[in-house]
Amino acid sequence: MPRRREIGIVTKANVPKMRRVEIIRLVQHPRYKKYIKHRTICYVHDENDESRVGDQVEIMESRPLSRLKRWRLVRVVARGRAELIEKRKEVEVELQAVSRGETGENEAQAGEASQPPSG
Repeated sequence: MPRRREIGIVTKANVPKMRRVEIIRLVQHPRYKKYIKHRTICYVHDENDESRVGDQVEIMESRPLSRLKRWRLVRVVARGRAELIEKRKEVEVELQAVSRGETGENEAQAGEASQPPSG
């Protein structure tokens, strides 16, 4: 029997080599025929720490690896927005420093000049 494969989104990545992945599916209500979101939470083994929060990943069922982990990471399907947000923050900090006319060298010189001579 082949192993199940699912695609989900990484929601937590606090512990090394372990990810929490949410698989969201739409289920039709039997009486009211409205579609409802259901989620399944899987704990995934990520050997090389490839994935980050917000990434869309493909996971595969495996033997029990720990008390909670029953899935393995196959591949990262798409990078999430968390990576873009971090990069944007870095760029904003650099732009603010440039607009103030500060660089790493100028800050070190300014710090030395502002201290009174000791002696």
